[in-house]
Amino acid sequence: MDNRSFTELAKNYVTLSNHHQLDLIKPLFAADATYYSEFFGEYRGSAAIHEMMLRFFSRFPDAHWDVPGYREIENNGVEFDFKMSGSDAESGEKVNRCGLEKIYFTAEGLIRHIVVLKPEK
Repeated sequence: MDNRSFTELAKNYVTLSNHHQLDLIKPLFAADATYYSEFFGEYRGSAAIHEMMLRFFSRFPDAHWDVPGYREIENNGVEFDFKMSGSDAESGEKVNRCGLEKIYFTAEGLIRHIVVLKPEK
């Protein structure tokens, strides 16, 4: 799989996330995938990641990510800056959050690791 394909896989992941299609997102992850977010913590395994996403989308039912562009990086990775907007169902407050996300894929095109970083201050 070439890097352009990994970029397309990352775009697909963001599109599915923007449409809240968790049933289609779940099979994108390798069984032993890991997910680390400076906003929400660390998760190991596709089942734990899926449970985290269920909680996230329940808390932010209108979450949407704007991504201006994608960059290829080492180790079958793609990174992108994002702006996430939505409403926090727990507090009722509007949320606008920026960050950097890196997605790393297996040679077969499954997500093996995601890291979400807060913007540098």
